[in-house]
Amino acid sequence: MKPILALLSFLLLAIASLRAAPLDGLRGNLETPWPKNRTINLVFHGHSVPSGYHKTPMVKPFDSYPHLVHVRLKELFPHAVVNVILTSIGGEDSVSGAARFERDVLPHKPDLVFIDYALNDRRKPLEVVERSWRSMIAAARKQGIPVVLITPTGDATADLAKAGDPLHERAELIRRIAADEKVLLADVSATWSRAGAQDALLSQVNHPNRKGHEVAADAIWKSLEDGGLKRPD
Repeated sequence: MKPILALLSFLLLAIASLRAAPLDGLRGNLETPWPKNRTINLVFHGHSVPSGYHKTPMVKPFDSYPHLVHVRLKELFPHAVVNVILTSIGGEDSVSGAARFERDVLPHKPDLVFIDYALNDRRKPLEVVERSWRSMIAAARKQGIPVVLITPTGDATADLAKAGDPLHERAELIRRIAADEKVLLADVSATWSRAGAQDALLSQVNHPNRKGHEVAADAIWKSLEDGGLKRPD
């Protein structure tokens, strides 16, 4: 009888682990009130868009998606202490971002990492971009840190819906990497394409305005909910 009970216990644990959402652990920490709670660190790694650049050189952090996601998170988890950290650098691509990932991102002990580089990755070959994104995922995975990959916001010179467009190609690459690596995907590009005319979403040719950042924040929030970051009904 004991071997059967042990087998049943193992099977139940296995089934539970299969059903566990990627962010269940993070949700539990966000729901823990004082005095047993701790600071939750969210790191946004990427280029000028998560950095908060609107019409360069103007930086508007409180009108940009890292802050908008932070506000929504605090509305859902009022007892949580949440620290939003930007390790993003304007003008950078994923090759440079991957080279400094272990030095600049991991020391913050993030509970969740967001990666957004596709706009600037157009200047790098797809195979080089793919290696860079996968290397950042691997480095985070070694530390047990969940990752959210972000497809790009729009650009007035690009067509996100057109096959062969360099920005479309990089969005497709990010989708494929997320599926292969089984990490969360915030498909901002898909949401952006449904949001209407790009002119209403951009502060300049390649940077979103407040409305564009709200579109991005909506897509990011959906990925967090899909990952389990919501209160049970």
